[in-house]
Amino acid sequence: MFAAYAARIDRDQPLSGLELGERPAPEVRPGWSLIDVRAASLNHHDVWSLRGVGITEDKLPMILGCDAAGVDQDGNEVVLHSVIGQSGHGVGPTEGRSILTEKYQGTFAEQVAVPTWNVLPKPKGMSFAEAACLPTAWLTAYRMLFTNAGVRPGDSVLVQGAGGGVATAAIVLGKAAGLRVFATSRDEHKRRRAVELGAVEAYESGARLPERVDAVIETVGAATWSHSVKSLRPGGTLVISGATSGDRPAHAELTRIFFLELKVVGSTMGAKDELEDLLAFCSATGVRPVIDEVLPLDRAREGFEKVAAGDVFGKVVLTTG
Repeated sequence: MFAAYAARIDRDQPLSGLELGERPAPEVRPGWSLIDVRAASLNHHDVWSLRGVGITEDKLPMILGCDAAGVDQDGNEVVLHSVIGQSGHGVGPTEGRSILTEKYQGTFAEQVAVPTWNVLPKPKGMSFAEAACLPTAWLTAYRMLFTNAGVRPGDSVLVQGAGGGVATAAIVLGKAAGLRVFATSRDEHKRRRAVELGAVEAYESGARLPERVDAVIETVGAATWSHSVKSLRPGGTLVISGATSGDRPAHAELTRIFFLELKVVGSTMGAKDELEDLLAFCSATGVRPVIDEVLPLDRAREGFEKVAAGDVFGKVVLTTG
């Protein structure tokens, strides 16, 4: 079957390890299901995998991609929860959780095998491309906002780095949930798009906000860390799920954190029941993922180049036909 896979790890030039070509079809083990992939979305996780983050040489070649929507062997339209081993289903109770492609072949292929427990019904009225955007970026944003930040309708939130998959999801979800969302970006076009999606206002990165916010959604890391901390009201919450600009900020702002009793919460992906809630939320509100571009799988390299360069607003989706 045709697939996009990591053949080599290169920390400095990650895309040099990306190959497109034929790979063996997945073998189905007890407790697992075979899914015909219709659409799969790209994440920074896929680029980091090519750098060797979360994966070791002995796992190569590894088909990339942790998000997908498709059709199971009974003809049901489904979405995949991409955290494997979270429950023990399909892998046994002693195996720790991992994100698909850290141990098991991924979704950038015509077929993928996953534990049956990880398969959820795709909502009617939602396209395969839209559904494929939800299990990582949108689920991450959902958990950051509603589980870890604990915000309620009427609260204010700052989303750093408008344009990325998690950031755009946080803006759309926040608006739909009755939050007052502020956003930042270095790019004027992305700031305009953020307002169109529902942000009250979008500012240059590092700009002073008109008010301090209840929570900050942080995925950028070192470049925005100080601004994120300074933008919080006393007792506010900073939720971080990534550090695309690096994980060593020049100023940790420790004095401000303890003096204002700020909360810093780490957040990774989300649970299956949160994905079920997210699917229901999208169905009930009509909210849909923001898609930057849909490409056929044989043009996967173009998608990787866009994501690696940060030249996206929303999600890049790969389709199999």
